[in-house]
Amino acid sequence: MSPRKSDVERIAAIEALVCRDVGRKTAELIAASAGELAAAARSLAGATSVGLITGFFVPRGEVAAPETDGPVGTALLAAALAACGVPARIAVDTPCADAVRAAVDAAGGGVAVDEVGVDEGLGRLIADWRSIGVSHAVAIERCGRSADGRPRNMRGVDVSPWTAPLDDLFLAGPWTRLAVGDGGNEIGMGKLPPGLIARTVPNGEKIACVTSCDQLVVAGVSNWGAYGLMAALAVARPDWAAKIATFLTAERDLAVTRATVDKAGAVDGVTAKREATVDGFGPEIHGPLIDELGRIARGQAAD
Repeated sequence: MSPRKSDVERIAAIEALVCRDVGRKTAELIAASAGELAAAARSLAGATSVGLITGFFVPRGEVAAPETDGPVGTALLAAALAACGVPARIAVDTPCADAVRAAVDAAGGGVAVDEVGVDEGLGRLIADWRSIGVSHAVAIERCGRSADGRPRNMRGVDVSPWTAPLDDLFLAGPWTRLAVGDGGNEIGMGKLPPGLIARTVPNGEKIACVTSCDQLVVAGVSNWGAYGLMAALAVARPDWAAKIATFLTAERDLAVTRATVDKAGAVDGVTAKREATVDGFGPEIHGPLIDELGRIARGQAAD
């Protein structure tokens, strides 16, 4: 059965809000992945158990901390899934684990956190995800391996000392693989046409992640991509819409962001400042966007 026109329009409105270049020269990446948000949401609508992967560490000068982008959106998506009866858990390495736990607690809990050491090996975690029947793996703002095998931030810095190879977990099971990123260096970006990141994104040849996925959402901010998935999932599953919408509010987003900063020392990945902002944007930018996604999720007209 074809989706109703109203649903198509709602998905298009969601995509327009979250999938837009905010200054990283990612417009061509976004264009190349058009329609993937809807496909990812349709797939997630049939999930029976979801494993999420996030955490991006920022080593810059005197700063050494997890960033606010990733854990916040991941925790809220996971909490929404759990509220809808879909078991959810989040895998993260030790440098970013406290930020994820703080985000999960502030989002409402009910989500397991699988912590792994940077050099620990992933065999146990892979076996655990397989044994519990994870049906979908979702990577959100997770730095992935580049062509030389090393994870690199947007400045081209090798962050492997703080980054476990969770690409291997993402790829290790029979689960469907969904990914959200915003710069070209995140898990999942390997799905884009070869050379596209190198041609269009600063340092693209050095940072481009080669790990692919089934559906890729290229967002302006990765937390937005997670929220876009939530709103699109509400369209795909009207029976879940009311519950999902309770997690799509400016108030919740800010509370979870503040928790990662106050309890885990997280920093803004762009400014490297320890404040409740994400990628250089404060609540005055994030809040209205998230509230609009909540209205779309509930099927309400825009203000």
